[in-house]
Amino acid sequence: MAVKIDKDLCNACGACVDACAFDALEVEEFAVCNEEECTECEACIDECPTEAISL
Repeated sequence: MAVKIDKDLCNACGACVDACAFDALEVEEFAVCNEEECTECEACIDECPTEAISL
């Protein structure tokens, strides 16, 4: 599994990308998670200012 991103809440700020030590996230119109790289460490969840990321 990987984190889920609510594209309606995501403002594409990039805080999650900076928080991810595994390079599993990138920002396009909104954050996108590479499920193969995600370890579910929750670092991105803690950093998301809009609470757009969940498990």
